[in-house]
Amino acid sequence: MTITAASRLGISAFDESSIVELRPNWTQEDAQGAIASVYRQILGNEHLMNSERLTSAESLLGNGSISVREFVRAVAKSELYKAKFFYNNYHPRTIELNFKHLLGRAPYDETEIIEHLDIYQNQGFEADIDSYIDSEEYVQSFGDNIVPFYRGFSTQPGQKTAGFTRMFQLYQGYANSDRAQGNTGSPRLTYDLARNVVTPVRSPGGNGSLTGTTMTERGGLYRLRVTKGGIGRAPQIRRSMQEYVVPYERLSATLQKLNKQGSRVLSITNA
Repeated sequence: MTITAASRLGISAFDESSIVELRPNWTQEDAQGAIASVYRQILGNEHLMNSERLTSAESLLGNGSISVREFVRAVAKSELYKAKFFYNNYHPRTIELNFKHLLGRAPYDETEIIEHLDIYQNQGFEADIDSYIDSEEYVQSFGDNIVPFYRGFSTQPGQKTAGFTRMFQLYQGYANSDRAQGNTGSPRLTYDLARNVVTPVRSPGGNGSLTGTTMTERGGLYRLRVTKGGIGRAPQIRRSMQEYVVPYERLSATLQKLNKQGSRVLSITNA
């Protein structure tokens, strides 16, 4: 059930009545409603121009050839999604948004970030998207016919308290979008995940929307344990282990640099 302070925290729009599902004997009007809801959820409330619509996938859903789940997959793998959330973001930020858009929650801990970095580095972008949509969590939460929604604002089986408070770092009010928050593609949760802390929720501003997210102290040094990737197309016989000590302010940039080099981050701990 959604918390009682929902109206003050700006999340009253996300209650059980807002769940969109294509039930048996659905109509074309129902299908169009589901399509609009998928775009709104997967694209982070971004404005969508008619020229950007995935008309082929829409037609397949409209004639019953694919499920809502497969339409979600098509949107999340599209060039449209990549252009908005992949190409211009640090990869940990992309993973945060994948959790938000596809599973309706924030990452619980740094192992989830590392897991998805590993899938991307070894199998590619599409395989990583599949790992969310084909997960047991997705199937149990949404099945084939429910549009993903922000589960992170509700108490339910399998949800962790940390996910609830961290969701507020990824959410800035119902009228906002994921690219209109002025964070230049940087991840929101790196500090909290690295230290395994639960962040308190800051009181919202006026008009029922959030003006800030957390009250977390920043600073400190972090130790990154990394296996180095191969250079160019050269075959890799053995991975070398290295450690980096970086300040919080350089943590995101360092993760992005290591990712581009094909390295794998094994752990992030306090130095």
